[in-house]
Amino acid sequence: MKYLIVLGAAVLLLTAGCAAQEETSSPTVDADLGASREGSRTDAEAVSREAEAISPDGLTAAQQRELLARAQNYTFQTEVNRMMKLIINSLYRNKEIFLRELISNGSDALDKIRLLSLTDRDVLTATNDMSIRIKAEPEKRLLHIIDTGIGMTRLDLINNLGTIAKSGTADFLSKMQDVETSGAQEMNDMIGQFGVGFYSAFLVADRVTVVTKHNDDKQYVWESDANSFSVAEDPRGNTLQRGTHITLHLKEEAADYLQADTIRSLVKKYSQFINFPIYMWASHTETVEEPDDEPAPADDADEDAQVEDADDKPEKKKTEKTVWDWELMNDNKPIWTRKPSEVPEEEYTQFYKSLTKDTSAPLAKAHFVAEGEVTFRALLFVPRVQPADSFNRYGTKTDHIKLYVRRVFITDEFNDLMPNYLAFIQGIVDSDDLPLNVSRETLQQHKLIKIIKKKLVRKALDMLKKIPADEYEHFWKEYSTNIKLGVMEDPSNRSRLAKLLRFHSSRSESMTFLADYVSRMKPKQTHIYYIAGSSRAEVEKSPFAERLVRTGYEVLYLTEAVDEYCLSSLPEYEGHKFQNIAKEIFDLEEGEAARAQLEEYKKQFEPLTRWLGDRLGQWVTRAQVSRRLARSPAALVATVFGWTGNMERLALSNAHQKADDAQRRHHLTQKKMLEINPRHPVVRELLRRVQDDPDSPDAALAATTLYRTAALRSGYLLQEGQAVEFAEAVERMLQTSLGLPADAAPEDEDFEADADDAPPDADADVDADADRDEL
Repeated sequence: MKYLIVLGAAVLLLTAGCAAQEETSSPTVDADLGASREGSRTDAEAVSREAEAISPDGLTAAQQRELLARAQNYTFQTEVNRMMKLIINSLYRNKEIFLRELISNGSDALDKIRLLSLTDRDVLTATNDMSIRIKAEPEKRLLHIIDTGIGMTRLDLINNLGTIAKSGTADFLSKMQDVETSGAQEMNDMIGQFGVGFYSAFLVADRVTVVTKHNDDKQYVWESDANSFSVAEDPRGNTLQRGTHITLHLKEEAADYLQADTIRSLVKKYSQFINFPIYMWASHTETVEEPDDEPAPADDADEDAQVEDADDKPEKKKTEKTVWDWELMNDNKPIWTRKPSEVPEEEYTQFYKSLTKDTSAPLAKAHFVAEGEVTFRALLFVPRVQPADSFNRYGTKTDHIKLYVRRVFITDEFNDLMPNYLAFIQGIVDSDDLPLNVSRETLQQHKLIKIIKKKLVRKALDMLKKIPADEYEHFWKEYSTNIKLGVMEDPSNRSRLAKLLRFHSSRSESMTFLADYVSRMKPKQTHIYYIAGSSRAEVEKSPFAERLVRTGYEVLYLTEAVDEYCLSSLPEYEGHKFQNIAKEIFDLEEGEAARAQLEEYKKQFEPLTRWLGDRLGQWVTRAQVSRRLARSPAALVATVFGWTGNMERLALSNAHQKADDAQRRHHLTQKKMLEINPRHPVVRELLRRVQDDPDSPDAALAATTLYRTAALRSGYLLQEGQAVEFAEAVERMLQTSLGLPADAAPEDEDFEADADDAPPDADADVDADADRDEL
């Protein structure tokens, strides 16, 4: 016969204050089960009674006939035949969520009865048990989900299960608007606003049978095969006492959902933080001692025979025995629902390890409640070590933030909760206000999502800012690149991220925060100076920093590949603008005497700067007297929007930017500005020679060599054969310095060929041919 299906608990309510995790008396699922829920029932009779009690198939033949006679058949409203196909085939992408939906429904039903019991204790007269139980029968392909919640009346079955998207929860809310404030707040913890979660059962089941008992009505059986449904009074009478028992007749391809390990995995993934205990009927093996079968000695036996040494007694035989019992599957507590002051540090660490499978304690944590336009609770952690492949997966899906709605897991595939640069943060977000679509699998594009993200990011940055100084060194080694990428990618939080930045400095061997740099600035200094290179040793010897450091200015040394991009994206810090001292625009706060001296140098070296501009015009925009050089004779300076030597090197080393080849060629061939040091002897001598003979070949060679050495010293690479020409020029100058002619060439190689290597004699070959002909 057809089995009748009754939906259990279309209405559910979840509250943070419920402490229903503790075990109470077991549900009386049927008359045979009675009131017993004692563990470790090992005898065959107890197991048989549990199995019979849990299964609606325990109807006798007479009861089955009576059920058929009483059943009233109905057709689904709102063209359910078509709607059911939509729900089954389109609404849910992942079949496994059926268990989440049914458990959530059971939790909502339990929350309802708990809420009513706050004002009327009599509603719990039938049973005080508040739990959800799951039992699988693989041999029959049956899966049972039982709750002791509020249950449904006959009218509820017809209205709530016979009408798609008519949510019992929504109806319950509309009827309870006059409940006191605390109760109303708890009612808002319900989910299932669309009333279609129950129908996800048909993703894995051909038929669904529901037995339900409400305090105000008799026990009824509801059945459906997704085409029609029927409702009948249960001929067995009141076996549930209160609640709902859902039985899924699983499809053959869904048999895996009957395996205990699969059920455990799904409960842990989706429902481990449900407020009420979730049990599964499962077996485990115990080692027991067999009873001693030897008869006791007679009363008149010899006293010596009765007294035995303890060491001589034979060991009792031990055997393995399978024991069936209810196994608690959600013993993890949702600690984010508690006040931070009530959670000890060890509990945070234990929860973090359970959540992430990390063996180390977190580096930092943030536990908070956000209120306002949207309310949510969050618990965030910073792992001590970042995975090695983090940047290979940068910008792809992450599963570090798990999204819950009233402690029911929704997804970990929602990338909009954290920006890419904070993807290393792990934790949980639990919202009471978050809108879901009817399947609860993907979030609606709603402004609340943006609000949650905004608050999460700010709380996360506050958490990073509060990392103690002794731990921050470790944090910076692991996550410095993430923070710098954040400066580039997140304009709205740049000022917050800037406070986390650290760089090497000319004033300190250790890294320094920008705030520390500002505190050490000279009285009239308005800029924050920096220079970028591949290493600290390189930038310390940069010609651009020579005079600044000598005159007491602090220069930040940027040694990571992302550093220059980072500060290029940061306009200022606390009103002080950043200045790349390798760029054309350079403002050095100097007195009147220094400015007057500079003007005098410009006039004095005007013939040389004009001559260099003409002679090196294919490579430079112009030449000018430098304010930043102290030891070096010259330096090559990038234009305002051009690439510095460091940026150029990074561009050449990036093999993945093929799409930007044209742009890179433009920057690589872009002309730079040549700055000369008016105090350097080479520059002063070159000025003298240019004034004496502007067409001097030696002056031309010196100018070209000066340009190329300046390019190398400034971090640029010589392009298009310049390296070979530069090497040849240096070699000629080396020969001259050694007193050799500049055009001296290596001697020709002179060697005597060995006799064996000598070419063959042509005449001898002719004679040999003649001798062969005669023969």
